[in-house]
This record gives sequence, C-alpha cells and structure tokens, in this order.
Amino acid sequence: MKFFRVLKDVFISSLPLAAIIIIVCVFISPLDNQSDYIKLLVGYISVVFGQVFFLVGIDISILPIGKLVGQSLIKLKKASYIIFFGFLFGLLTTVAEPALSVLARQAHMIFDVVHETTFLWIMGSGIGIFVGFALFRILNDLDIKVVFAILYLFIFSMAIFVPDEFVGLAFDGSGATTGDVSVPFILSLGMGVSATMSKRKTNDDIFGIIGLASVGPILTLFLYGIFIKMKFGGNIPVSGIYNPGAAEGYKQIIISNLGSVALALFPIIVIFLPFQFFWIKLPKSELIKMLLGTIPVYIGLLIFLSGIDFGFAFAGKYIGEVFLDPNRPEWFRLILLAVGFILGVSITLSEPAVTVLGEQLEEITNGHIKKNTIRMTLAIGIGFASVISILKILMQADILWFLAPLYLIALILMKFTSPLFVGLAFDSGGVSGGALTSAFLTPLTLGVAQAVANAEGLGAQSVLINGFGIIAFISVTPLITVQILGIIYNLRLKKAQKITAEEELESLDDLIYQKESL
Repeated sequence: MKFFRVLKDVFISSLPLAAIIIIVCVFISPLDNQSDYIKLLVGYISVVFGQVFFLVGIDISILPIGKLVGQSLIKLKKASYIIFFGFLFGLLTTVAEPALSVLARQAHMIFDVVHETTFLWIMGSGIGIFVGFALFRILNDLDIKVVFAILYLFIFSMAIFVPDEFVGLAFDGSGATTGDVSVPFILSLGMGVSATMSKRKTNDDIFGIIGLASVGPILTLFLYGIFIKMKFGGNIPVSGIYNPGAAEGYKQIIISNLGSVALALFPIIVIFLPFQFFWIKLPKSELIKMLLGTIPVYIGLLIFLSGIDFGFAFAGKYIGEVFLDPNRPEWFRLILLAVGFILGVSITLSEPAVTVLGEQLEEITNGHIKKNTIRMTLAIGIGFASVISILKILMQADILWFLAPLYLIALILMKFTSPLFVGLAFDSGGVSGGALTSAFLTPLTLGVAQAVANAEGLGAQSVLINGFGIIAFISVTPLITVQILGIIYNLRLKKAQKITAEEELESLDDLIYQKESL
C-alpha cells in the first residue's frame, strides 16, 4: 500500500534529524521542562505523518492539476494570455506559501519595519512576474544559460545599493517562496507548457521555471529595501528579540493554521475549475477523484506545519544557542559545524518538495537517475550550505563575500553542463528551502546569531544581518552539486552510447564476415 511505503521512506529519512535533536536536547544540554520533550515528540510525529499525507495526496491532485492547466494554456492561443496566467498562478500560490509565512513572521519579530502582509505580497509579485517571464522564455526559445548569467550578474550589481539588512533576507525569501505548495504546481505547469508549446520539443525546457521564478523575489525585495533606505535616510530602525513562541498549545496552533493552510490550496482549486469547465473537461469521476485528493494534501500540510510551529522552531533556536554558551569550551563551536552539516542533510531528505522534484527527474530520465540520487546530491550540498552559513555568523562576515564566489562557480559550470541540468540545478536551489528548512534551520542560525550578539554586546541589527542567509546558501549550493551531477551523467551517457555504437559496429563486421565466408 502506497501510504505505508511512503511512511517507511519518510521515517527513515527523518532519523538523522531525530538523532541530532535527541543527542543535543537529552544528553548534551537537557531541557529544563518535561513539557518541552513532549513538544519535540509531538512536533516530530506531526512532521513525519504530515509529509506522508501530503506526498500521497499530491500525486492525485496538485501535480495532475498543474500539468493539465499547463497543457490547456495552448488553447488560449495568445502568448500574452499565457504569460498573464503564469503571473497569476505564481502570485497566488506564493502569497499562500506556508514556508514564506514562516519566514515573514521570523523577519517581523526582529525587523518590525517589515510588515508580514507587505512582505508576502512583495515576494509573491516577484514570483508571479518571473513565472510569466519563464513561460515567455519557453515560448521564445531563449537560451537558459544566457538568461541566468545576465540575471545573476544584475542581482549582484544591484546588491551594492541595497541595505545590509535586506540582502540575506532577500535571498532567504527567494528560497522560501518556492515551497511545498507552489513547487509542485509551478513545476507541473512548466512541464505542461514545455510539452505543448516549446519550439524544440525536448526535455531541455522542462526544468528552469522554478529557478527563474526565484530571481523575482530577490529583485523585488532589493527594490523594497532601497525604498526603505530612502524613507529613513539610511538609518533603518531595527528592534526586537528573536524568540519563537512555543507557548501556544498544539490545539491552538492547529486551529490558527486551519485558515492559512486552506488559503494555500484554495487558489489552486479556483484556478483549476474554470480551466476544467472551458478546456480540460475531465470525466466527472476523474474530477471528483482529483478534488478529493486535495483533502490528504490539506491534512498533511496542516499537521506538518503545526508540528513545526509547536516544537521544531523552538528546538532549532535552542540547538543554535547551546553550542555558543560562554560556559562551554571553545571547541564546542566545532561540534556546532558538524551538527549543522548533519541537520542540513537530514532536513533536505525530509523536504516534500525535494521528493517531488526527484520523482519528476526520475520520470524524465526514464529511471537513469533515481530520485534518491538527486535527493542525496542536494542533501550533501545543503549540509555544506549549513556549515558555511554558521561560519559566516561566527566570523560576522558580509554574506556577499560568500555568495558571490559560489554563484560565480555555478555560472562557470553552466558552460560544461547540458541545458536540462542547468534548469534542474536552478530549480533544485529553489525547492530546497521549504517549510521545514525555514522553520528549523533559520531558527538555528538566528539562535546562533543572537548568542553571538549577546556575547559581543551587539544589538538586534546584528541578529538581522548575520542571522538570515541560511536559505541563501541552501539555494546556491545545489546549483554547483546538481550541475556536477549533470556533467557526470552526460559523460556516462556518452560512454554508454560509444560502447553501444562499438558493439553495433562489431555486430555489423561479424555479419559482413559471415556473408563473405559464404
């Protein structure tokens, strides 16, 4: 039965994360209250079962809806209509993205000049504009390598004029916009448009839409940061202490999440139904099955996010602060780096959006690249991303000194990578920063930044500048690791093709020899 097979996979992939929490919170630095252990246990169980319901439901609802809508866009005929609907889909799915809501709450807690709702709509607009642009690229057969090179050169040129408080936050927001709801839908939308409207009719255009969409929020928040800088004359007020509230009971958290999770799925249904009525016209039985499939998706997201809010954000911050306790020896910081790596790996393996991406890659490559291969590739890259992020905080270094070289390496690798894997790499960077990442690793780094600020006598501005950035690194390391995977894959493919050609040539020689012998 699929449910139990998915449960087994999710449980096994979550064990490293559970092990880290137990080692730190039970043996290294036991929690003060017994109720805190109950929070962690409930949070862990909720995250596991929430993922299972989500992954089971998404295969029969969100993914096919995205593909059907994408394929039916061709019936609109005019490119302007297609691009408009791409903008609309991107905007609505992003504003309702749970991972982005988590990040918005975290940012507002420290940086009250950034209103949560304003933050959501700014980021959603960026995604919408660039989803439309991604569809425009497919329709006009623009070279994806050239497009990415131009956009990221522009981003780093623009970053010079952006306040420090907004740089890490913009990159983090970009990663959080493409999470558990938007990724499956936008990916499927891109696959549908690519299959029916791409001029080349190859797999090369299937990936890349998430990577291009992720550029939009960076630029829109950069513009917002420049506006805020002009408004306050360069002296931007920063106040507040990061303290993720786990004081609410589990029941209250579930009740508070009922509406937000429904809002995450409602726009997709609203978009799908007019297309179904006018163009898709599925049989009634299939339509009902597809709509019923959104129920386990809703239940899964509700349980998953509630578990994160109840126990995981608290655990992430606690672990981040434990290893910087001034009463502990200096070498404890080195353990924090190892913990960060393991957490990065295990959380990536637990991200639903990463699993969805892996399944689609396995389907496209006809099983030549298994979903677990891409998951492990991303996990290792993101483990190193966590280490780099923690090092940046401990050194209190400018994030651009780390990000710029990493993106430069990624852009150079494009020259040696096929367009399919370039698009996949940038999509992987977008999908890796899901709800679990935002709700566990971001609290971890904010906890580390707050501990450093307290030890150095620094204020909330230091926490804001140094604490954010983990999702930025999570978004860039897959660009490198996945492109390396693509280079290896293409080399093996050429080798296999060469061997096949040689075998066919030998068979032909044998056949000629046999005829001559006769």
